[in-house]
Amino acid sequence: MKKINRVLISVYDKQGIVDFARFLHEQGIEIISTGGTAKLLTENGIQCMPVSDVTNAPEMLDGRVKTLHPKIHGAILAKRDNPDHLAQLEQHGITPIDMVVINLYPFSDVISMPGTTLDIALENIDIGGPTMIRAAAKNFNDVAVVTSPLQYDFIIEEMEKTEGNLLPEIRKKLAADAFQLTNLYDGIISKYLSKTEEEQKYPDNISINFKKIQDLRYGENPHQGAAFYKEVGTLNEGITGIEQLHGKALSFNNIMDLDSVVKMVKSFEAPCSVIVKHSNPCGAAVGDNLFSAFEKAFATDSVSAFGGIFGFNRKLDLKTAEELRKIFIEVIVAPDFAEDAFQLLSKKKNLRLLKMKMNQEIKNELNYKRVAGGLLIQDEDVKSVDELDLKIVSKRQPSESELKAMKFAWRVVKWIKSNAVIFCSADRTIGIGAGQMSRVDSSMFAVEKAKRAGLPLAGTVVASDAFFPFRDGVDAAAEAGATAIIQPGGSVRDEEVIQAADEQNLAMVFTGVRHFRH
Repeated sequence: MKKINRVLISVYDKQGIVDFARFLHEQGIEIISTGGTAKLLTENGIQCMPVSDVTNAPEMLDGRVKTLHPKIHGAILAKRDNPDHLAQLEQHGITPIDMVVINLYPFSDVISMPGTTLDIALENIDIGGPTMIRAAAKNFNDVAVVTSPLQYDFIIEEMEKTEGNLLPEIRKKLAADAFQLTNLYDGIISKYLSKTEEEQKYPDNISINFKKIQDLRYGENPHQGAAFYKEVGTLNEGITGIEQLHGKALSFNNIMDLDSVVKMVKSFEAPCSVIVKHSNPCGAAVGDNLFSAFEKAFATDSVSAFGGIFGFNRKLDLKTAEELRKIFIEVIVAPDFAEDAFQLLSKKKNLRLLKMKMNQEIKNELNYKRVAGGLLIQDEDVKSVDELDLKIVSKRQPSESELKAMKFAWRVVKWIKSNAVIFCSADRTIGIGAGQMSRVDSSMFAVEKAKRAGLPLAGTVVASDAFFPFRDGVDAAAEAGATAIIQPGGSVRDEEVIQAADEQNLAMVFTGVRHFRH
């Protein structure tokens, strides 16, 4: 093992660096440092040598050039078992550096701040830091590379065990972490710069950068491992910004369902309740208050709601909490909880209570879907019914209440797995048919579920996520009691479908937009 004699420290995040540097100094290790780091260490009584004294060159260009010098990079990159390398070091008066302790300018934090300009972003691209990290990681057999304050305690423990050394396998692991960091860092910069030009939206090569939030007990099934990651460099935290207030850790399936719940409740301005099971809503409603919305959503399919994810877009009140407490629920998510509601629900040890941010909209960011050996990338489906130019294609005009119900239904149907057909009134789901191979089957399931729940289908409206390919779906909707249909249109048999609507005296609206969801 090679003893560590000389260390270069240059950190932006100075958390823990004084204690770590003090440990190194007490081991008799010489410390070289830059600018603000050197100042901090000196102020805390830790002797260090400025980099400029090593290079005999001043910092230049407003600090852009500090460590880019042969006396730094030669000292890092020289192989200690190569006599020619050692001879060149001696020839040029270069003393080897055995450890570099570096973290980088917070580029992702800067670009996440509102009002950040391109010039500001560019000034927060670290050049010297990644260069030294890569050099040290390449030469990990001789140089240890430390890139995070979270590593300091571990390094201290290991060096204490080995009297100032680090085992080869630890150096290798640190190098792997270092290259992972520089890859992440460069990827964030590339993504940011690509966004400045629309034609770069889908570049020839793409680097996706995520940071692990937590390990999960398992994936969709117990035999699958899993972890939860947060995308780095995005302004929209999505569900990664949700705060867990109570209950056991979230599972893989909880998080999948939670994504659907949050997107749905944010689609409504009125007090809203949504219940999701296996990524499909089994009930959704709005009301004058949260309790009213909850009652209607739960009544849609109280059987499927068992063990579901319940979402709300208002602070959860005690009255609603008292009813929720009677049901087996995996997760409740809301913008906040009234104190008495929280105290009541938190008596259930395993019930997860989550607080979400309502001020973050669903943004048109890229959506990724992994396939064997590849990746599909698309725009997020964020187009709302309020953005659409609805086209009335039937002879009968929809009434105001029918149009209101159709808009409600269209907000819900876009979050249901295809093929999706739902029956709704103006403020609630009545019957939901999801994920069937034929649209007729989806209609049949929606009708059957409504009948099973004892909910009336007469006077409802129907929403279909894609066009009706045949008139049979229209006839089935009319037979069940529906009076209006909202659908994308676009079938080669649209005329036949519209004729069926006219024969059944149904109002029919085309959206011109479909919402397949696989």
